[in-house]
Amino acid sequence: MKSSRLLSILLLLQTRGRMTAAQLAEALEVSVRTIYRDVEALSAAGVPLYGDAGHAGGYRLLDGYRTRLTGLTTDEAEALFLAGVPGPAAELGLGPVLAAAQLKIRAALPAELREHADRISGRFHLDAPGWYADADETPFLHTVADAVWNNRVLYAVYRRWREPTDVERRLEPYGLVLKAGRWYVVAGPGPRTFRVDQILALTTSDPDSAEEFTRPDDFDLAAYWTAHQRDFHDRLYRSEAVVRLAPGATLARAVPLTGRPEPDGWTLMSVPIESIDHAHGEFLSLGTDIEVLSPPELRDRITRTVAELAGRYGNLLTGGPGDPQCG
Repeated sequence: MKSSRLLSILLLLQTRGRMTAAQLAEALEVSVRTIYRDVEALSAAGVPLYGDAGHAGGYRLLDGYRTRLTGLTTDEAEALFLAGVPGPAAELGLGPVLAAAQLKIRAALPAELREHADRISGRFHLDAPGWYADADETPFLHTVADAVWNNRVLYAVYRRWREPTDVERRLEPYGLVLKAGRWYVVAGPGPRTFRVDQILALTTSDPDSAEEFTRPDDFDLAAYWTAHQRDFHDRLYRSEAVVRLAPGATLARAVPLTGRPEPDGWTLMSVPIESIDHAHGEFLSLGTDIEVLSPPELRDRITRTVAELAGRYGNLLTGGPGDPQCG
């Protein structure tokens, strides 16, 4: 809509400063001619918008001009208040800052949108961590966050899963990521990913010293994390099993699973697995809702486990010793 686009132009110029018509058109995915018409409309409405010609020209707002947030739609106002997750903000030491920012935004909203914002805050609460995991202790999170913000080098004693477990690392922290209630720091050189709760000891470079690092201009934290997750799952699921699943049975995987329906209603599918040990425990948890066809070593291991269970509990079926029905 035109009204939304006009507000977007104002906000872009407020946040980025001088912009050309071509830059505005690219950001808003419209034609340059449309930007010209929108600028004329803003000027006619009294917005102090100026255009400078020449190589370094472009549009800019009069110094000190700020627009109020009255252009927010109902959906945008609701999403804004839903996006604030108080738990992680508090962990980073930003709880009071987030509360103050939301208070200011709420005060700037028209009465109708303020009512919608209050409604969504009272009806939706985001709690990212899972049920069956204790919260990780991250005593160095504030220090890591400060180093991320100020480009300070970190010296860490880090515990990893393979030997030697406790190692010293020099980190150039590029960013922090919260995934399923667990904090990760993405750090150079590399970059590489480290769990913050596995940092055993931490010191920072002296703020007054010359030891700082330069964050790469082309580093995109979101893009890196997406690629990191993809690579992690590729390395995690190194093998594959062929199974039959009963109607309604499911397997939890980070990638979509597809299969071929069979005449008896079951589904034949190939499933990526981490290891024989891991798949053995996972597939047994499905009981009679799954049949493993391959690999042979996995099928044989499950067969042996089922036989052992049958032998252990078989006396309850045959009326042997220990059966409460026996006389």
